[in-house]
Amino acid sequence: MTMTYKNILTAKEAVGAKSGKADQPEINIGVVNLHRPTVLNALNHELMEELVTALEDFDRDDSVRAIVLTGSDRAFAAGADIKEMSDETTVSIMLKDRFATWDRIKNIKKPIIAAVSGFALGGGCELMMMCDIIIASETAQFGQPEINLGVIPGAGGTQRMTRVLGKYKAMELILTGRPLTAREALEMGLVNKVAPVELYLEEAKAMAKEIAAKSPIAVKLAKEAVLKSFDGPLQEGLQFERKNFYMLFSSEDQKEGMKAFMEKRKATFTGK
Repeated sequence: MTMTYKNILTAKEAVGAKSGKADQPEINIGVVNLHRPTVLNALNHELMEELVTALEDFDRDDSVRAIVLTGSDRAFAAGADIKEMSDETTVSIMLKDRFATWDRIKNIKKPIIAAVSGFALGGGCELMMMCDIIIASETAQFGQPEINLGVIPGAGGTQRMTRVLGKYKAMELILTGRPLTAREALEMGLVNKVAPVELYLEEAKAMAKEIAAKSPIAVKLAKEAVLKSFDGPLQEGLQFERKNFYMLFSSEDQKEGMKAFMEKRKATFTGK
Protein backbone atom coordinates (compact mmCIF):
# COMPACT_ATOMS: atom_id res chain seq x y z
CA MET A 1 0.00 0.00 0.00
CA THR A 2 1.42 3.39 -0.98
CA MET A 3 -0.94 5.59 1.01
CA THR A 4 0.23 6.88 4.39
CA TYR A 5 -2.32 7.29 7.17
CA LYS A 6 -2.24 9.14 10.48
CA ASN A 7 -4.44 6.88 12.61
CA ILE A 8 -4.06 3.41 11.08
CA LEU A 9 -1.36 1.14 9.68
CA THR A 10 -1.88 -1.06 6.62
CA ALA A 11 0.01 -3.96 5.07
CA LYS A 12 -0.38 -6.85 2.65
CA GLU A 13 0.83 -10.35 3.50
CA ALA A 14 1.31 -13.07 0.90
CA VAL A 15 -0.59 -16.34 1.17
CA GLY A 16 2.08 -19.02 0.66
CA ALA A 17 5.02 -18.90 -1.72
CA LYS A 18 4.59 -18.00 -5.39
CA SER A 19 4.53 -21.02 -7.66
CA GLY A 20 6.34 -19.30 -10.51
CA LYS A 21 3.52 -20.13 -12.95
CA ALA A 22 2.60 -17.27 -15.24
CA ASP A 23 -1.13 -17.87 -14.80
CA GLN A 24 -0.95 -18.15 -11.01
CA PRO A 25 -2.44 -14.96 -9.48
CA GLU A 26 -0.83 -13.13 -6.59
CA ILE A 27 -2.79 -13.91 -3.42
CA ASN A 28 -2.58 -11.72 -0.30
CA ILE A 29 -4.48 -10.77 2.79
CA GLY A 30 -4.82 -7.14 3.79
CA VAL A 31 -4.13 -6.08 7.38
CA VAL A 32 -5.48 -2.87 8.90
CA ASN A 33 -4.21 -1.86 12.35
CA LEU A 34 -6.04 0.84 14.33
CA HIS A 35 -3.25 3.06 15.66
CA ARG A 36 -4.12 5.77 18.17
CA PRO A 37 -2.20 4.24 21.08
CA THR A 38 -2.34 7.25 23.42
CA VAL A 39 -6.17 7.09 23.52
CA LEU A 40 -6.63 3.31 23.31
CA ASN A 41 -7.62 3.56 19.62
CA ALA A 42 -10.64 5.75 20.34
CA LEU A 43 -12.66 6.07 17.14
CA ASN A 44 -12.76 9.66 15.97
CA HIS A 45 -14.08 10.78 12.59
CA GLU A 46 -10.61 11.07 11.06
CA LEU A 47 -9.70 7.49 12.00
CA MET A 48 -12.98 6.15 10.64
CA GLU A 49 -12.49 7.96 7.32
CA GLU A 50 -9.00 6.47 7.02
CA LEU A 51 -10.23 3.02 8.01
CA VAL A 52 -13.02 2.96 5.44
CA THR A 53 -10.68 4.27 2.74
CA ALA A 54 -8.20 1.47 3.48
CA LEU A 55 -10.93 -1.18 3.51
CA GLU A 56 -12.29 0.06 0.19
CA ASP A 57 -8.79 0.06 -1.31
CA PHE A 58 -8.28 -3.55 -0.25
CA ASP A 59 -11.74 -4.41 -1.57
CA ARG A 60 -10.73 -3.09 -5.02
CA ASP A 61 -7.34 -4.84 -4.98
CA ASP A 62 -7.74 -8.16 -6.81
CA SER A 63 -4.64 -9.59 -5.12
CA VAL A 64 -6.25 -9.18 -1.67
CA ARG A 65 -8.82 -11.85 -0.88
CA ALA A 66 -9.50 -11.33 2.84
CA ILE A 67 -8.92 -8.56 5.37
CA VAL A 68 -7.81 -8.62 9.01
CA LEU A 69 -8.80 -5.68 11.22
CA THR A 70 -6.99 -5.33 14.53
CA GLY A 71 -5.81 -2.88 17.19
CA SER A 72 -3.23 -3.40 19.90
CA ASP A 73 -2.89 -6.05 22.58
CA ARG A 74 -4.21 -3.51 25.08
CA ALA A 75 -7.17 -2.24 23.07
CA PHE A 76 -8.94 -3.05 19.84
CA ALA A 77 -10.84 0.21 20.36
CA ALA A 78 -11.96 1.48 23.74
CA GLY A 79 -14.91 3.34 22.21
CA ALA A 80 -15.80 6.48 20.35
CA ASP A 81 -13.80 9.64 20.94
CA ILE A 82 -15.98 11.30 23.60
CA LYS A 83 -14.13 14.63 23.38
CA GLU A 84 -15.21 14.86 19.76
CA MET A 85 -18.90 14.47 20.66
CA SER A 86 -19.34 16.01 24.10
CA ASP A 87 -20.46 19.47 22.91
CA GLU A 88 -22.67 18.31 20.04
CA THR A 89 -26.37 19.15 19.85
CA THR A 90 -29.13 17.08 18.28
CA VAL A 91 -29.07 19.26 15.17
CA SER A 92 -25.28 19.46 14.82
CA ILE A 93 -24.69 15.73 15.20
CA MET A 94 -27.50 14.91 12.77
CA LEU A 95 -26.14 17.33 10.17
CA LYS A 96 -22.65 15.82 10.44
CA ASP A 97 -24.16 12.37 9.76
CA ARG A 98 -21.15 10.75 11.44
CA PHE A 99 -22.45 7.22 10.81
CA ALA A 100 -22.50 7.60 7.02
CA THR A 101 -18.83 6.61 7.07
CA TRP A 102 -19.65 3.51 9.12
CA ASP A 103 -22.36 2.53 6.64
CA ARG A 104 -19.73 2.17 3.92
CA ILE A 105 -18.20 -0.77 5.80
CA LYS A 106 -21.34 -2.78 5.05
CA ASN A 107 -20.51 -2.52 1.35
CA ILE A 108 -17.11 -4.24 1.65
CA LYS A 109 -17.48 -7.45 -0.34
CA LYS A 110 -14.43 -9.32 0.97
CA PRO A 111 -14.54 -11.03 4.36
CA ILE A 112 -13.26 -8.99 7.31
CA ILE A 113 -11.81 -10.89 10.27
CA ALA A 114 -11.49 -8.95 13.51
CA ALA A 115 -8.52 -9.77 15.74
CA VAL A 116 -9.52 -8.35 19.12
CA SER A 117 -7.53 -7.94 22.31
CA GLY A 118 -8.10 -5.78 25.36
CA PHE A 119 -10.93 -3.27 25.25
CA ALA A 120 -13.63 -3.52 22.57
CA LEU A 121 -16.18 -1.22 24.11
CA GLY A 122 -18.87 1.08 22.77
CA GLY A 123 -17.97 1.99 19.20
CA GLY A 124 -15.13 -0.53 19.34
CA CYS A 125 -17.61 -3.33 20.03
CA GLU A 126 -19.90 -2.02 17.29
CA LEU A 127 -17.04 -1.89 14.78
CA MET A 128 -16.05 -5.44 15.73
CA MET A 129 -19.63 -6.66 15.21
CA MET A 130 -19.57 -5.24 11.66
CA CYS A 131 -16.84 -7.76 10.83
CA ASP A 132 -17.59 -11.25 9.55
CA ILE A 133 -15.47 -13.39 11.88
CA ILE A 134 -14.03 -12.50 15.31
CA ILE A 135 -10.92 -13.97 16.93
CA ALA A 136 -10.39 -12.72 20.48
CA SER A 137 -7.49 -12.83 22.89
CA GLU A 138 -8.01 -14.08 26.43
CA THR A 139 -7.76 -10.48 27.68
CA ALA A 140 -10.53 -9.11 25.46
CA GLN A 141 -13.48 -7.28 27.02
CA PHE A 142 -16.66 -6.51 25.09
CA GLY A 143 -19.54 -4.22 25.91
CA GLN A 144 -21.79 -1.26 25.22
CA PRO A 145 -21.24 1.10 28.18
CA GLU A 146 -22.92 4.12 26.54
CA ILE A 147 -25.68 4.07 29.18
CA ASN A 148 -23.07 5.27 31.69
CA LEU A 149 -22.65 8.45 29.59
CA GLY A 150 -26.37 9.14 29.37
CA VAL A 151 -26.70 7.93 25.78
CA ILE A 152 -27.22 4.64 23.92
CA PRO A 153 -25.24 2.82 21.21
CA GLY A 154 -25.53 4.66 17.91
CA ALA A 155 -23.53 2.58 15.43
CA GLY A 156 -25.67 -0.54 15.51
CA GLY A 157 -25.00 -1.93 18.99
CA THR A 158 -28.65 -2.30 20.01
CA GLN A 159 -29.43 -4.15 16.78
CA ARG A 160 -26.39 -6.36 16.16
CA MET A 161 -25.92 -7.40 19.78
CA THR A 162 -29.60 -8.34 20.05
CA ARG A 163 -29.42 -10.46 16.88
CA VAL A 164 -26.43 -12.35 18.26
CA LEU A 165 -27.27 -12.65 21.96
CA GLY A 166 -31.07 -12.41 21.99
CA LYS A 167 -33.36 -9.87 23.64
CA TYR A 168 -32.76 -10.61 27.31
CA LYS A 169 -28.98 -10.77 27.39
CA ALA A 170 -28.71 -7.76 25.08
CA MET A 171 -31.07 -5.81 27.35
CA GLU A 172 -28.94 -6.70 30.37
CA LEU A 173 -25.66 -5.64 28.78
CA ILE A 174 -26.93 -2.46 27.13
CA LEU A 175 -28.99 -1.24 30.11
CA THR A 176 -26.28 -1.96 32.71
CA GLY A 177 -23.22 -1.26 30.58
CA ARG A 178 -21.56 -4.37 32.03
CA PRO A 179 -18.71 -5.80 29.93
CA LEU A 180 -18.28 -9.41 28.85
CA THR A 181 -15.06 -11.36 29.22
CA ALA A 182 -13.64 -13.21 26.24
CA ARG A 183 -14.84 -16.55 27.61
CA GLU A 184 -18.35 -15.22 28.22
CA ALA A 185 -18.43 -13.81 24.69
CA LEU A 186 -17.34 -17.17 23.29
CA GLU A 187 -20.02 -19.05 25.23
CA MET A 188 -22.68 -16.62 24.00
CA GLY A 189 -21.59 -16.82 20.37
CA LEU A 190 -20.30 -13.25 20.08
CA VAL A 191 -16.83 -14.40 19.00
CA ASN A 192 -15.62 -17.40 16.99
CA LYS A 193 -12.53 -18.31 18.96
CA VAL A 194 -10.43 -17.27 21.96
CA ALA A 195 -6.65 -17.55 21.80
CA PRO A 196 -3.74 -16.54 24.06
CA VAL A 197 -2.79 -12.88 23.71
CA GLU A 198 0.45 -13.77 21.96
CA LEU A 199 -1.41 -15.83 19.33
CA TYR A 200 -4.77 -14.18 18.60
CA LEU A 201 -3.49 -12.03 15.71
CA GLU A 202 -1.70 -14.96 14.07
CA GLU A 203 -4.86 -17.05 14.46
CA ALA A 204 -6.85 -14.35 12.67
CA LYS A 205 -4.28 -14.09 9.90
CA ALA A 206 -4.23 -17.87 9.52
CA MET A 207 -8.00 -17.92 9.08
CA ALA A 208 -7.82 -15.04 6.60
CA LYS A 209 -5.18 -16.92 4.59
CA GLU A 210 -7.27 -20.09 4.65
CA ILE A 211 -10.25 -18.17 3.24
CA ALA A 212 -8.01 -16.34 0.75
CA ALA A 213 -7.06 -19.68 -0.81
CA LYS A 214 -10.70 -20.34 -1.74
CA SER A 215 -12.48 -19.11 -4.86
CA PRO A 216 -12.80 -15.33 -4.36
CA ILE A 217 -16.03 -15.12 -6.32
CA ALA A 218 -17.57 -17.94 -4.27
CA VAL A 219 -16.40 -16.30 -1.02
CA LYS A 220 -17.93 -12.99 -2.09
CA LEU A 221 -21.30 -14.53 -2.94
CA ALA A 222 -21.30 -16.68 0.20
CA LYS A 223 -20.73 -13.61 2.40
CA GLU A 224 -23.45 -11.77 0.51
CA ALA A 225 -25.91 -14.64 1.02
CA VAL A 226 -25.18 -14.99 4.75
CA LEU A 227 -25.68 -11.26 5.33
CA LYS A 228 -28.92 -11.40 3.36
CA SER A 229 -30.35 -13.72 6.02
CA PHE A 230 -30.52 -10.76 8.40
CA ASP A 231 -32.51 -8.56 6.04
CA GLY A 232 -35.81 -10.36 5.62
CA PRO A 233 -37.89 -13.54 5.91
CA LEU A 234 -36.37 -17.00 5.44
CA GLN A 235 -37.96 -17.65 2.04
CA GLU A 236 -36.50 -14.46 0.60
CA GLY A 237 -33.07 -15.44 1.90
CA LEU A 238 -33.35 -18.93 0.42
CA GLN A 239 -34.19 -17.51 -2.99
CA PHE A 240 -31.24 -15.13 -2.80
CA GLU A 241 -28.88 -17.97 -1.83
CA ARG A 242 -30.15 -20.12 -4.70
CA LYS A 243 -29.59 -17.31 -7.21
CA ASN A 244 -25.97 -16.90 -6.06
CA PHE A 245 -25.45 -20.68 -6.19
CA TYR A 246 -26.65 -20.82 -9.80
CA MET A 247 -24.49 -17.82 -10.77
CA LEU A 248 -21.31 -19.59 -9.68
CA PHE A 249 -21.77 -22.22 -12.38
CA SER A 250 -20.74 -19.57 -14.90
CA SER A 251 -17.36 -19.13 -13.20
CA GLU A 252 -14.04 -20.72 -14.11
CA ASP A 253 -13.44 -21.30 -10.40
CA GLN A 254 -16.45 -23.62 -10.21
CA LYS A 255 -15.13 -25.69 -13.12
CA GLU A 256 -11.63 -25.77 -11.61
CA GLY A 257 -12.86 -26.63 -8.10
CA MET A 258 -14.99 -29.57 -9.18
CA LYS A 259 -12.41 -30.83 -11.68
CA ALA A 260 -9.69 -30.70 -9.00
CA PHE A 261 -11.93 -32.61 -6.60
CA MET A 262 -12.48 -35.39 -9.13
CA GLU A 263 -8.78 -35.45 -9.99
CA LYS A 264 -7.86 -35.57 -6.28
CA ARG A 265 -5.64 -32.48 -6.40
CA LYS A 266 -5.65 -29.01 -4.84
CA ALA A 267 -7.62 -26.45 -6.82
CA THR A 268 -6.06 -23.25 -8.11
CA PHE A 269 -8.62 -20.46 -7.99
CA THR A 270 -8.18 -17.32 -10.09
CA GLY A 271 -11.34 -15.43 -9.25
CA LYS A 272 -12.76 -15.72 -12.76
